[in-house]
Amino acid sequence: MKLVTFENKAGESRTGWLQNDAVVDMNLADARLPIDMLSFIDNHEVNFDIIKALGDVKPHYTLSEVKLLAPLPNPRSIRDYIGFEQHMLNASKSFGHTVGAAWYEIPIFYFTNHQAIYGPEDNILRPDNETKLDIELEMAVVIGKKGKDIKAENADDYIFGYTVFNDWTARSIQKHEMTVPLGPHKGKDFANAFGPCIVTKDEFEQYRCSISRESHPEHLAMPNSTGDRFDIKMTSRINGETICEGNYKTVHWTFPQMMERASENNVNLMPGDILGSGTVGWGSLIENNFSVHRPLEPGDVVELEIEGIGILKNTVV
Repeated sequence: MKLVTFENKAGESRTGWLQNDAVVDMNLADARLPIDMLSFIDNHEVNFDIIKALGDVKPHYTLSEVKLLAPLPNPRSIRDYIGFEQHMLNASKSFGHTVGAAWYEIPIFYFTNHQAIYGPEDNILRPDNETKLDIELEMAVVIGKKGKDIKAENADDYIFGYTVFNDWTARSIQKHEMTVPLGPHKGKDFANAFGPCIVTKDEFEQYRCSISRESHPEHLAMPNSTGDRFDIKMTSRINGETICEGNYKTVHWTFPQMMERASENNVNLMPGDILGSGTVGWGSLIENNFSVHRPLEPGDVVELEIEGIGILKNTVV
């Protein structure tokens, strides 16, 4: 199921699901269902039972009659990781430093601004005096159940679904600030875009795969996998020009491993928390020092597409 948050003709924020090129308003389908995504996630097992019992539901709107918003406009928190080795190698080279040994030992994350949320078709304001605005092509997992000290092998029980994530980055601000070894600062504070929908985890089972070091020799540190990755294409375009074509299966640190790391030491993951995968290799412009494409400027249209989810499109202003 592809779940969405949308603005209806009356300007109200509602929650529903996609049905081909149409939208079902879940609360109109059954008054027991909520109008907001966070409430749906909090009680999703009951809510899915209600939806299943409804059977076929006639859509209430065509896609052209609504505006899709960020599917989860109010996440409880956002942790963003650096899960792809290729991105880590590329970005480190561009910044003039080497990859720390700890990156290969534990999945590293930082907290980003869960109040700066944007959805598909939203404009992204370039920060004042920023000269190297960049994109980050990521997938994100949405947590569906409260849990602490979650083991990777049990993590699937706590996953609600997946969405596209653009971790917008102000590189010139970031470069200055990160001379202080504290982690991402204001350069990551202004915009986090998600959408166009949240795909429930059951729909992703068709993409589950295993990988081996032999099949990806370019990633020397990649561990052999036993079915904990997804074979899905990840693509970025700027003004219609393809910039990156990657695949989630090349990830080094998987979502279950990230969830284990985040929840250890008695830390609760909560329904509505979001974890970002980190940028797929070559999924940001800094990885080749903006030689493939110049830094983003007002008027640029960015599209991030992940197979099985859809296209997250934003315009820089």
